[in-house]
Amino acid sequence: MLSTLGYASVIAALLGAAIMTLVGFRAGLSRSGNAVGVALARRASYFAFFGMTAGMAVMEVALLTHDFSVEYVSRVGSLETPTYYTAISLWSSLDGSILFWGWILAGYAALFAFTRRREWSSFAGTPVTDRGLAPTLRMTPLITAVIGVVGLFFFGLLAGPANPFGLVSPAPANGPGPNPLLQNHPLMGLHPPMLYFGFVGMTVPFAFAIAGLLVGNLEARWLRDARRWTIAAWAFLSMGIVGGGWWSYDVLGWGGAWAWDPVENASFLPWLTATAFLHSAMVQERRGMLKTWNLTLMIGTFLLTMLGTLLTRSGIIDSVHAFTEGVIGPLFLAFIGVVAVASLVLISWRADRLHAPGQIESPVSRESAFILNNLLFVGFTFTVLLGTMFPLVIEAIRGQRISVGAPYFDMVASPIGLALLFLMGVGPILPWRRATGEKLKRSFRWPIASGIVVTATALALGMRQLYPLLTLGLAGFVLTTIVEEFVTGVRARRRISGRSVPGALLDLFVRNGRRYGGYVVHTGIVVVALAISVSWTWKSEREETLRAGERMAIEDYEIEFVELWGRDEPQRFVVGATFNAYRDGHPIGQQSPRMNIYSGGQQPIATPAVRSSLTSDLYLTLMAFDNEGGRHATVRAIVNPAIAWLWIGGMIVGIGALIAIWPRRSGRVRTAGDDLLASTASAVSTEASQRADGAAEAEREGELAVVGSGGGDPPTGERLAP
Repeated sequence: MLSTLGYASVIAALLGAAIMTLVGFRAGLSRSGNAVGVALARRASYFAFFGMTAGMAVMEVALLTHDFSVEYVSRVGSLETPTYYTAISLWSSLDGSILFWGWILAGYAALFAFTRRREWSSFAGTPVTDRGLAPTLRMTPLITAVIGVVGLFFFGLLAGPANPFGLVSPAPANGPGPNPLLQNHPLMGLHPPMLYFGFVGMTVPFAFAIAGLLVGNLEARWLRDARRWTIAAWAFLSMGIVGGGWWSYDVLGWGGAWAWDPVENASFLPWLTATAFLHSAMVQERRGMLKTWNLTLMIGTFLLTMLGTLLTRSGIIDSVHAFTEGVIGPLFLAFIGVVAVASLVLISWRADRLHAPGQIESPVSRESAFILNNLLFVGFTFTVLLGTMFPLVIEAIRGQRISVGAPYFDMVASPIGLALLFLMGVGPILPWRRATGEKLKRSFRWPIASGIVVTATALALGMRQLYPLLTLGLAGFVLTTIVEEFVTGVRARRRISGRSVPGALLDLFVRNGRRYGGYVVHTGIVVVALAISVSWTWKSEREETLRAGERMAIEDYEIEFVELWGRDEPQRFVVGATFNAYRDGHPIGQQSPRMNIYSGGQQPIATPAVRSSLTSDLYLTLMAFDNEGGRHATVRAIVNPAIAWLWIGGMIVGIGALIAIWPRRSGRVRTAGDDLLASTASAVSTEASQRADGAAEAEREGELAVVGSGGGDPPTGERLAP
């Protein structure tokens, strides 16, 4: 019964996607409009979401009731698996993850239709001129249609080779349960969904790009909406990447958060290109440049999400993340190829409309900084893609298995990362078009002084490693630019409104959240960079075999072996060791690293014990133990300084992105107070007149100098159509 109901739900979603595609294209490509077709396409997106939601609900019921007659449940379900891990086993294997992916895609389609409900009404009520319906209005059904095409692919997989609702007869009495690694930490309920929401969310900006090419609407007018959807997906992807690092750190027992695993790289690649787009979009919006470049980045980001899906679902790589039973790799590869070719054809077709009217007037300008920023991001993407795919290509051609290890990626990532960190501080300071020498001197005086002071202090304290020194100095430089932006804005807002400092700060976020939310994101990125540099440079590690009562010292910590113990749990047998932990001679509690032994004869999974603080983590992994008397245990101890700030920085990034995309009141009219604020900010400092929120220049540009963000109103004459 559940199998039939679930499969019927997928077919319903497939039908909805087909209607979205056919009717959406017909309505969008027609110059005369089709009000009935537009309404049908919108309702079809709701219907597809309803179908996928029903399918998700059916699968969860099947998992939680242990209905082993459903094929997917028979492969990942188990009577012994705890309820929480049973519920999230939906995305623990191939078919279920595709089902979850399809549900998110249908949700994005329905959300887009809901947010554009006014445009749907405008489409039906707008009179058709002799030149046809406005391209801006025609884009709405076309975007829905493009999302429908992607839905046809994923829902078709669910209806065919990736059907999770197959019927098993006779039904087994029990199943093997999910992969042990995927039921070893609660973060599995957060990390994959965040990545999925990020990956699938990139479909909407891709649909904007294709729709714009189809109707020839290649101006900056629709970039605001495309950028907002991209920021949302980028934020989810960022949280997923950070959450994956946290999961790796707390589960795998090796003491690190990022190993340049091929599937880690697969999530990192679209993050890089999406970040590049969110910077270059500001250049197109402000100066009318980089049209082809932005379209390519939007389409390329979507293709990289599909590549990541191919890598994780096809079984072509060996990774803790990959579902090696996949048989749908060729279908994904074909879909990627069709999308890439079709996109190139569309770009070539519209080549005559892609010429940018603007040009770079000075190498010392904001647009120059953003273009250099983009080149670095794309170069970073290429080198990571090369290191990830090269072993696969060699194995396919020669049959030899090779690997590209972390040293290659670290060698590339360190200098590019430092250059991007530098540009993060430079971009917000430089003006558009060109900068005078006097302006540069005023703008860079305090940030450079701050960077020098931080670097000199680190040298005085004994730091000699080049990259950490540069990271600290650049962090001081960037953070000073951010502080100056907030101080200038708060001071100007207080002078005009008389509000308190917290009230003025809140006013900045409310009135120009895209800009100041972006500075919060910048702050989070700097915190992440500092945490990575400090923790991976000064990490200490020691491994010893201890008898009961013996101690081992590492840095300012000591650990004392107390006892070895074991216990049965429903889905596994656990062997653990208890250690007393001391810091500077003072007890800080007990830690119990353990090994989890699952049924089926798999290798025991070591689960570390982590005691975190803002200054350092004490990380213990049980490596071996005495099987007979339990008299001794081998433990590996790691001290990771400041690694907690890696997770804190990730949360700051998420908060900043939320501020940046938070809806603002539309239709705002400039008042005399805005002009007065501009002159007040100018009185604070000459630079403030261009950078304070609410000042004339900042309000007109509305720019968001942010890694992964962009914002602001289009320039004069580029307002969105009503």
